[in-house]
Amino acid sequence: MRILGIDPGLQTTGFGVIEAQGSTLHYVASGTIKTTHRALGDLPGRLKVLYDGIREVSERYHPDVATVEIVFVNVNPQSTLLLGQARGACLTALVSRDLPVAEYTALQMKKAVVGHGRAAKSQVQEMVRRLLRLPGLPGTDAADALGLAITHAHAGQAMARLDQAGAQLQRRAHAMYKGGRSY
Repeated sequence: MRILGIDPGLQTTGFGVIEAQGSTLHYVASGTIKTTHRALGDLPGRLKVLYDGIREVSERYHPDVATVEIVFVNVNPQSTLLLGQARGACLTALVSRDLPVAEYTALQMKKAVVGHGRAAKSQVQEMVRRLLRLPGLPGTDAADALGLAITHAHAGQAMARLDQAGAQLQRRAHAMYKGGRSY
């Protein structure tokens, strides 16, 4: 299975492509899409650069599935909104290519790759280098994207099995209403 990981950002979006054959992982490609050549106030132009870049990466490497980092509210709400729009451009590019998309938080990725959720970027870079047997450290954004792809390679099958089991364990319809309230 070929997995494309995306670490969205409005100025720099990281991408990483790996090949997973059972528990064996192989590096395919990684890099960044930069929007810094566009004016700071040109949000639509920057989003188009991201959209076009993600489409180009997916056309070039033909992934079977993509994974994107889930963003949370930061200290600055304006930054969070801008990051959410960058993430939306990336997601739109992926689904326009009919790719299934899995989503993981930075905490989940760090736990899967490093072993603890408070890992520093340098620790993620080093573990990605080791897991994929790279000759050098990838950039921080590319390392996060590769980390997301690695996370999906390890957790994706288990998550799919849980989804299938969850469908079989749906609540009975008559138990969903009590005293006129749904819960």
